[in-house]
Amino acid sequence: MMDHKSQMLGNVAEYYSERLRKFGATAKGVDWNDPKGQFLRFEQLGKLVLESRSTEKTLSITDYGCGYGAFLEYIRQSFSKDVEYEFLGLDVSAEMIEASRQRWLGDERARFIVGSQPDQKTDFAVASGIFNVCLKADHTEWLDYILETLTTMARFSNKGFAFNCLTSYSDEDKKADHLFYADPCYIFDYCKSNFSRNVALLHDYDLYEFTILVRQ
Repeated sequence: MMDHKSQMLGNVAEYYSERLRKFGATAKGVDWNDPKGQFLRFEQLGKLVLESRSTEKTLSITDYGCGYGAFLEYIRQSFSKDVEYEFLGLDVSAEMIEASRQRWLGDERARFIVGSQPDQKTDFAVASGIFNVCLKADHTEWLDYILETLTTMARFSNKGFAFNCLTSYSDEDKKADHLFYADPCYIFDYCKSNFSRNVALLHDYDLYEFTILVRQ
């Protein structure tokens, strides 16, 4: 018998697998409205990773909820050719992982596994959109899942991690019942109190969300 967390993530996995079947390996396939918004999210998350470009010759990254591997494309475009990288993609949807493996079949530096737990530590970790779709999950349990995931990201990251959430400051008439809107002040305080003194809250870009960067 599945516990609540396994059931929640199983429902989310099926939700995204269905999106992938309907829209393919596109922004809509991972529930974003368009590639422009997806890129804007990557720009915020990438601020943590890309600041190391000038000083580091090798970087390793874990992408929680990697979808079809879109963030890897952003990293490849943003890094110079003399920076070596290792990329680990995680996703609870087996269909998403298969899409990532097929997309990056020739990249020996990229590895994709089904699940929500990494099997190694990396320099950095990112999570884009994985805390948004709660479906019918209890909001208290969903928040517990978020905090548990952040703890995992902190434990398996050597230099820091970045993630985004939909914001509780969204217009009430635009909120959807199947989505979770987090309190940015609470999440910021939790990260400051539990993970690092060096935490940035980005809430100044044109989307109904916020990004947090934790430097360890």
